Amino acid sequence: MKFALIPVLILLLMSCGTKVPFNNDIRERFDLNTDKDLRKVQFFTSQTIILEKSKSSGNQGTTDAGALVTNSNKEENRVIIPIFTKCVFDGFGPNGELMLRFELGTGKTISFSVKSKEPTAKYYLNAEWTVNQGGKLQYGNEQFSTMSSSGNAYLLVVTRRLQKTKRKDRVVKGMKV
Repeated sequence: MKFALIPVLILLLMSCGTKVPFNNDIRERFDLNTDKDLRKVQFFTSQTIILEKSKSSGNQGTTDAGALVTNSNKEENRVIIPIFTKCVFDGFGPNGELMLRFELGTGKTISFSVKSKEPTAKYYLNAEWTVNQGGKLQYGNEQFSTMSSSGNAYLLVVTRRLQKTKRKDRVVKGMKV
C-alpha cells in the first residue's frame, strides 16, 4: 500500500508549478502589460507582512483615599498577511506600481514596485520607509506602520511547464520480391 502512494505523490508534486519571483522579464515573456492580463494572474507573497496601528490614551489622578492612580489604555490593530498568501491584481498606482488586493473592502490594497530598472528586479512591498523605524502605508483608508522585515516581501507567481507531444508510430513489415 505504501509503494502505491509514492507514485501518486510524485505525480501530484510534479503537476504543481514552481513559485518564482514576479519581475518585468516575466511580464514581457507572458505579455502581462494590461489590467485585463494581470487580473488573470494569481500572485503570492514571499514572506509574512505585518501591518500595525496603535492608539494610546491615559490620565493621572488621585483617589478619595489619596492613592495616586495612572490610567492608560492602548488599542492595537494588526493585519497579518502570512507567507504565500494569495492576492489578485486590482490596478495600477499613480507611479505604475502594482496594487494588489488580499481581501474585499474599500482601499484594502497594497502596492508593490520594482526598486531598480533591471528586468529581473522583483516587485517589493511599497511603503514610506524610515531608517530603523519601518515603513508607513495606507490600508483600508487607515495609516498603518510595518516592520522593516516586511520590506523584504516581494511578489511570487506560479509557473508551469507544459509540453505535449503527439506521436504516431507505424511499424513497417518490409517487402518481398
